Amino acid sequence: MIMLTTLIIGLAAGQDSSQAARRDSTVQVQMHNVRYHFTDEIAVRIQDLRGELVPTANNPIPVFDDKNSFVLRIADARITISATAMSSVLNSYILIRPDSPLKDISIRIEKGELKVKGKLHSRGNIPFEMDATASVTPNGKIRLSAKSIKALHLPVKGLMDLLGTGLASLIKADKLIGIKAENDDLIVDPQQILPPPHIEGRVTEIRLEGNDIVQSFGHPRKLEMHRVRQNYMRYEGNRLRFGKLTMSDTDLTLLDMDPNDPFDFYLEHYKDQLVAGYSKTTPTFGLRVYMPDYNKLRQNGRAAKHQER
Repeated sequence: MIMLTTLIIGLAAGQDSSQAARRDSTVQVQMHNVRYHFTDEIAVRIQDLRGELVPTANNPIPVFDDKNSFVLRIADARITISATAMSSVLNSYILIRPDSPLKDISIRIEKGELKVKGKLHSRGNIPFEMDATASVTPNGKIRLSAKSIKALHLPVKGLMDLLGTGLASLIKADKLIGIKAENDDLIVDPQQILPPPHIEGRVTEIRLEGNDIVQSFGHPRKLEMHRVRQNYMRYEGNRLRFGKLTMSDTDLTLLDMDPNDPFDFYLEHYKDQLVAGYSKTTPTFGLRVYMPDYNKLRQNGRAAKHQER
């Protein structure tokens, strides 16, 4: 019994020390006016952000070349995702499983409401439409409250209300990553719905502007006092690896070569942006890297290939 207790205490202590080591390896990060790509179709606009890169289990430090080696823990931020990009998130990442209850989702915003169309795959691919409002739950997730639901172009929400059932009866949200159903509401967890690198953070406000979904994390207005005019991503402290270089006491700033529009950055193709730009070393051995926008780099690459033909 004493040996078992000692073993349990030892394992717990090891786990605590591992978690402490990850906390001690965090790299501070700040961003301003960045269009951050998760995939070719999925990108978010980061107006301002303050947080840290936290190594995941079995990774001693964040590594740019491994998007699963860290999570982005957000303290304060304002992040925008278009309705089109959100549709891509659902179709290409969340609903990709063959047994997903929903398929072929399209989202648009009209008069401050989300207009969602798709197919109830679990009900024989019946087409449905839903009008919903967006709000924030007390634990920092996003609540989509259905105002009307139609299936086969016929209103069904009134019938569900009459029968005492809800949206949860139409879909099995336990098969959806980061989404669960509560009566006529869908609860969306921003920490789970996006592809790696994953984010951690508490949503404090959500707004629908034009065709965009604007999410606030923490208190983003605090960041406006410290904002600089350039579009940038800044990393500070501890160790960070990218390519063959490992920085100790990290002092790395990625700067947009064209400040007239958002800094278009794609982690999976950062080396292409790095090679196409240039860098400077500061007197304290910090690194300032000037990068072209990824979308312009891609366009120029296509133009060059077209000329070769």
